[in-house]
Amino acid sequence: MARRITRRQALAASAASLGYLHLAPAVSQARVFRANEKLRVGGIGVGGKGSSDIDQAGELMDVVVLCDVDEGKLAPKVKKWPEAKTFSDFRKIFDDQALLKNVDAFVVSTPDHTHALPSVLAMRAGKHVYCQKPLTHDVAEAHLLRAEAKKNKVCTQMGNQGTTGNGLRRGAELLRAGTLGDVTEVHVWTNRPIWPQAPKVTDANPPKAADAPKGVNWDAFIGPAPERPYAQGIHPFAWRGFWDYGTGAIGDMACHTANMAFMGLNLAHPVRISAEAGDVNPLTCPSFAHVVMDFPARDKMPALKLHWYEGKRDGKKVLPPEELVAKATAMSKKPLVDSGSIVVGSKGLAYSPSDYGNEVFFSTGEVTNGGTKPETMPVNNGGDGGQKKEWVEAIKANKPELALANFDYGGLLTAAFLLGNVAIRTGKPFSWDGEKGVADIKEAAPLIRREYRKGWDLIGYNA
Repeated sequence: MARRITRRQALAASAASLGYLHLAPAVSQARVFRANEKLRVGGIGVGGKGSSDIDQAGELMDVVVLCDVDEGKLAPKVKKWPEAKTFSDFRKIFDDQALLKNVDAFVVSTPDHTHALPSVLAMRAGKHVYCQKPLTHDVAEAHLLRAEAKKNKVCTQMGNQGTTGNGLRRGAELLRAGTLGDVTEVHVWTNRPIWPQAPKVTDANPPKAADAPKGVNWDAFIGPAPERPYAQGIHPFAWRGFWDYGTGAIGDMACHTANMAFMGLNLAHPVRISAEAGDVNPLTCPSFAHVVMDFPARDKMPALKLHWYEGKRDGKKVLPPEELVAKATAMSKKPLVDSGSIVVGSKGLAYSPSDYGNEVFFSTGEVTNGGTKPETMPVNNGGDGGQKKEWVEAIKANKPELALANFDYGGLLTAAFLLGNVAIRTGKPFSWDGEKGVADIKEAAPLIRREYRKGWDLIGYNA
């Protein structure tokens, strides 16, 4: 059976920390691989983004397990890898100890609300994990995954493929080198949402319940989320706009669009978060939001404010101040794009006109892009496939740090921006103690760490 931890074990963690840093003993340790040995991988969620994820992993490893709640998404992968064992409920994978002995790694590409569970179970079984962005659905889960990866000594990677880009890596290096002087502002915006959510769909106007399509295991799709009837449109894509399953625009894109600045400015835990948002409701993500995150001073870097913008307000896209946009576009000779970032320092600014931060224009004259080579970080520039290749190289070298979007970094990036969703949903600014995992408003706690549905807490999360 899949290993569960007891309530007593879970409560061993400090009560002030909400319990999310508790570590259960690993089931087994990750094994060491020979340089030319081919790894064996399982795919959990193989439709949508998971389709390309398992295809790319399959170019580097032998695919031995396939899991998806939708038989229609599973079928073409079964045809491609007929020897792989198949599942519609990932829990059954981890009940099969004989199977687990023949799996080295897992790629997790399910909806956001089911990222954490299979990832934790895999790591506790000594398996390496690649998990799509955002790493988790909840802030607490993100820090749990960071801790589990370290405890179980496995190699991990989050699927924000822009991290492989030469331009992003060199841009981050220039920020770290102080090219812009003292950076005190970061502005990031997105073209999301591009799926139905508020104001079209809210708790006052929910989608109509219907029978789940034939071949869809709806109970497995719901997973640890509250039990609800199937509704047309949620599966397989629009779930991103529903709080139970997705993390909205900020969860979907901040791990991409804010990545260059977050990495280059050595950001970690914000200390204060506030948000202004429209059409906030308990069912779906907002129609627009402007989130402000205050980060403390880091080494020689001063404190800064990071602004996140999403959606439309009164029919107009929410964006950084017009004066700042004008400076960035004039400096770069690049028009304003639907998604991008601007970094403001005492010596100038940097403008990245893309989702992935791979092209960056500095007012000090530097330009980074795919043709630029990083100086302190390794060259990858392989995009999505390169993200998997880097992960496999880390596994074979037994060096988790070789995967630059490993769960230690990816967990910090994810957790910081998921706090924006907490501010959106509570409607209140709050201070945050990142080491203890505590906000100074009581309304934040159930959003930082949700309750898992009965039958789905295999990791002691509800303890």
